Amino acid sequence: MTTEIIKNIFRFILLLLAQVLIIQNINLSSYIILLPYVLVILILPFETNRLIVLGASFLLGVCIDYFYDSSGIHASACTIMGFARYYVLKYIAPREGYDVGVRPTVEDMGLEWFLRYAGTLILIHHFFLFYIEIFRASEFFKTLLRVILSSIATFGFIYLIQFLFLNNKRRA
Repeated sequence: MTTEIIKNIFRFILLLLAQVLIIQNINLSSYIILLPYVLVILILPFETNRLIVLGASFLLGVCIDYFYDSSGIHASACTIMGFARYYVLKYIAPREGYDVGVRPTVEDMGLEWFLRYAGTLILIHHFFLFYIEIFRASEFFKTLLRVILSSIATFGFIYLIQFLFLNNKRRA
């Protein structure tokens, strides 16, 4: 239990630093923005208390806002994502429920399940983030394209991160 908490804190710090020091400086286009820091929220254990998920989501968003100087939009988007996580997990839960000790990763749950889980939450996060950022109805379709392309790129990058760094069973 304690080692899992330490691992999650380490992931939090590592992904936060990677986002603000490296990934923030990658410019693919104005339509594709990589935001893999949401992986912190995505791979929290199933058993994590909802208030802890909300608190960690808010703290992650505040930290990103501090470095991006974005006045709370990341904090609100991460909190919305943390709130929606419970309902998405409940909606896509297996009939027998989630096993204790299993993590919401591609390795433990499979690609199809992770695509539905992470894809939905990333879309919710990006939709809220980009529409709050632009806050204009006149650019609805342009922003929608940005949401879709950024969500696909972020999911692909998160999948790559999991493939490279979180694959424990095959290396042991």
